[in-house]
Formats: sequence, structure tokens, C-alpha cells
Amino acid sequence: MGFDQYHEPPEELPEASRTFARMIASLTEEAEAIGWYEQRLALEKNKDAVAIMRNAQHEEMKHFGMDLEFLLRQKPKWRETLKGILFKPGDIVKHGDSAEEASE
Repeated sequence: MGFDQYHEPPEELPEASRTFARMIASLTEEAEAIGWYEQRLALEKNKDAVAIMRNAQHEEMKHFGMDLEFLLRQKPKWRETLKGILFKPGDIVKHGDSAEEASE
């Protein structure tokens, strides 16, 4: 993504907005890396290579989680919405709809 993460002139944005944009870019990059490893793992036959890639993918997931946590600390309303969706059994779409309604 590089420096294309801004849709407004960066010099006009407050520091907090630039940091937020960087963390969104990082979250996106971590998600992409997780997906790339998933594809590689689906095809790799060598057990040692698979073990290494699984480890690397897990590391990317940790980074994704840390990026997400940072963003949720900046946006408490997002955290409240996600609490209604994440780590709950049942229909994900129904949880999403309910969480969205509750946050309005």
C-alpha cells in the first residue's frame, strides 16, 4: 500500500489520523499475509516447509490481532459493535445485525 493510504493531503491531517491510517494499512497487510500463507499451505507437500509456514501464519495472525486491538482502543463504538459479533456461537449475520442496531 505504501504512501497511497491517504485520501486527503497528509500534511493537513492531524497526527492521530495519520497514525490511524498507518494502523489500518498494517491491518490490511497482515490480513493479506495470512491469506497468502493459507494458499501456500494448501499446496505445500513438504512437512518441514508446512510447519514453518504455519508458524509464520500464526505470527501474522498475532500482528493482525494487535493492530485490531489498537484500532478498537481508538474507536470504542467499534469495540461495542464487535462485542456483539465476535466469539459467539450461532448465526453470524444475525449477531451482526443485532450489534449494528444496538450501536446506532
